[in-house]
Amino acid sequence: MKKLIYLASLCLAMSFASCDDFLTVSSPDKMTTDKFWRTQSDAEATLASVYAQLYHGDPYATSEVRWPVEAFRTDLYIFGTDAVNYQTWIDIYNFNYTNGNTQFSYYYQDLYRGINFANQVLEFTPLIPESGITENKRSELMAEAHFMRGYYHLMLLLNWEKIIIRDKYITNEADLNKPLSDRVACWEFVVNELKQGTSLPATRPETEVGRATSGTANAYLGFACLTRAYEESAQEESHLRDALEAINKVQGYELVSGDALINMFNGRNKNCKESVFELQYSLSTDNGAAYYSYVHSWIRVGELGGWDEILPSDVLMKEFKKEGKSSLSGGYDERLYNTVYFQDDFYNDGTGKIYGYDYDEIFWKWKTNEKKEYVDKNGNVIKIEGEKGGFDSLDEELEAKGGVKEVYDRPNFRRFTPINEEERQMARCAYNIPLMRYANVLLMKAEILNKQGHPELAIPIINEIRAKHGNMPAMTGTTQSEVQAQIEHERIIEFPLESYRWYDLRRWGKLEATLSSRGFVADRHSFYPIPLWEINANSEVK
Repeated sequence: MKKLIYLASLCLAMSFASCDDFLTVSSPDKMTTDKFWRTQSDAEATLASVYAQLYHGDPYATSEVRWPVEAFRTDLYIFGTDAVNYQTWIDIYNFNYTNGNTQFSYYYQDLYRGINFANQVLEFTPLIPESGITENKRSELMAEAHFMRGYYHLMLLLNWEKIIIRDKYITNEADLNKPLSDRVACWEFVVNELKQGTSLPATRPETEVGRATSGTANAYLGFACLTRAYEESAQEESHLRDALEAINKVQGYELVSGDALINMFNGRNKNCKESVFELQYSLSTDNGAAYYSYVHSWIRVGELGGWDEILPSDVLMKEFKKEGKSSLSGGYDERLYNTVYFQDDFYNDGTGKIYGYDYDEIFWKWKTNEKKEYVDKNGNVIKIEGEKGGFDSLDEELEAKGGVKEVYDRPNFRRFTPINEEERQMARCAYNIPLMRYANVLLMKAEILNKQGHPELAIPIINEIRAKHGNMPAMTGTTQSEVQAQIEHERIIEFPLESYRWYDLRRWGKLEATLSSRGFVADRHSFYPIPLWEINANSEVK
């Protein structure tokens, strides 16, 4: 049986008194479409539901839907101890998935829900009486809806080879039957939608924090045109020119460093000067809102009290350490320390950088030949041999039984994990998730310039990021190939857990060389298959 995926905008109403209010929705009773679209607030209420689809459904979904779909098929991550319990994630990682995989099916569905809400804004905002909205605000909300519709179509196009262009509000079941569009036509649609978003204001007042700006639209327009340049070689020159034009219009941002950079990923530095677009989270539960998440537990390893779902791979760690301890401070690239906890003097200097402990005080196992297990003073059976350490381990009791500590190195992510012991104990978190940072804008600009044959213009941009984020000396190499290799290195270590790796590999034509050992086959796995539910519901999709 077909299932309509559109939702009526009248299900959501809200005020814009603050950022939390923007994320807080309520349901008006007995409101019909002709009565709902009366004022600016009505349009903004539906626009809030457009943004809400970025969360993929509930407080668990950003980590349990978005990251498995976008990250687990790349080479930068491996499973934690608990992730192996989720077959749909394993199938994505091993390229064993079918079109019935629920994870990317949810992902696909949520993107189209966002599109549907955007279509409602575009359909009905022009009908709001002049008494209910100014023309400037009407144009602005329309531009915002166009950008979000373009963003959602872009994310679909990055993950599916062909998609359905949904450019009208669906009012009956027959409208669901629509075929997949040619990829070039899809790119044209995405680019045109993002261009309309470039008329948005350059900055937002505090009451609209987190909403798209002209900088957001231009950044994604540049990303779309850069990606398209690789796909359509005959038009490469014009697509690169369009990409650079858009990127150059991303103004008013700057790189942050040190704690300011670390704190972009732990809730301490939300919507900062480097942030171009980020997913907003709040601990507020007013009016039934649930815009908190469990990201901090999903990423954190078991030794630190987390769920232990995702770990940095050897590939990522080797890339971080590729240049050795050559930073200006004498250590590795600072982005390694800012992103990963691992066994190193930096985390074993006696200052307790990990919740008051050194690394070796947490990551150890007990070894003993004297006794396999014993009953502690509370009557609990404790297995000694091979028992992991951590905050809750019984050092003195185990040591008294003849145990010996064996320290081990288990790199694990620092990003999106609590900053202190108090937050480590919290069930929920409100860490924003950067979707587009200025560092990404700059590295895309460097890539465009280098591809245009100007490595000398790309090198200063790369060095600016290296100095600001990594405290690293200037790069070596001057040729176009050397600069491209450096860009690829910088993108690996700059964006862990920011979901760009797959799109980078495909853009550079390196998916098969990188992932063939995991079962990747180019003609089968470069894009996800159209979900089974779409095929069953839409007679025009084969």
